[in-house]
Amino acid sequence: MLTWIKIENICINTTFLISIISTLIYWIYLVFPQKNSISKIGYGLVCLSCFFLTIGLSLRWIINHYFPLSNLYESLLFLSWAFMSIQIVLEYKLKNIFVGAVSTSVTMFTLGYSSLFLPIEMQKAEPLVPALKSNWLMMHVSVMILSYATLMIGCLLSIMFLIISSKKMVSLNMNNSSKVQKMSSSNINLLDNLDNMSYRIISLGFPLLTLGIIAGAIWANEAWGSYWSWDPKETWALITWLIFAIYLHTRINQSWQGKKPAIIATLGFIIIWVCYLGVNFIGKGLHSYGWIS
Repeated sequence: MLTWIKIENICINTTFLISIISTLIYWIYLVFPQKNSISKIGYGLVCLSCFFLTIGLSLRWIINHYFPLSNLYESLLFLSWAFMSIQIVLEYKLKNIFVGAVSTSVTMFTLGYSSLFLPIEMQKAEPLVPALKSNWLMMHVSVMILSYATLMIGCLLSIMFLIISSKKMVSLNMNNSSKVQKMSSSNINLLDNLDNMSYRIISLGFPLLTLGIIAGAIWANEAWGSYWSWDPKETWALITWLIFAIYLHTRINQSWQGKKPAIIATLGFIIIWVCYLGVNFIGKGLHSYGWIS
């Protein structure tokens, strides 16, 4: 007999399976861009996987009577949901396959890590500790994770920009023919599109990050009596904010173009993962509830 918990697990496992298939489809389309129907299938599968994960998270919310963001497992599931939801909106608006290619890849990673590598004990829901019994749990943590997902998609596009541009330069340096003294217009357009998309998406994620940090400070004052305590998580969140503030400052002032801001975005991608995962495993802090034993 199926229970609600079993249905929840089925939904999450189905999401992971579909994410693997959709990732393969997107990358096949990048190799064979003439097959437009392939990209539509991939987009449809992402919508389907987002639907299943929404059901899974909703059931977990209903069963346990709190918004599912109290531990690492639930956080990774919500991050995966954020990747898919943001991808669906961005790909629909921007009409660009690269958004789906990078987003599905990192979604597959987060779902795989949460399902296959986390111990069963960490996947089980437990009663909330007193500090987490607050409406700020949904406000602060959900906004922070949405900002992480948005910023990481933008950063991945910058990383793809660096990879493609470096390959083009190597190709040009190896070929001495006068016919390839400069990149073709199609290659330049591709790099410009990646650069512009990265900038626009990071510009969307930065206000979310700012709002999430402000909400966290208000919650910290309510829970611990101080707006800022230089907890490791808080410190790295500030570092993350500064990295992307520098990125946007250089882009708005047009002092840097092309590779330099893309390198900053690549650094930002690493910093986000350190802030999101690394800090919790390096050492305990006020934000370590349900993450490490």
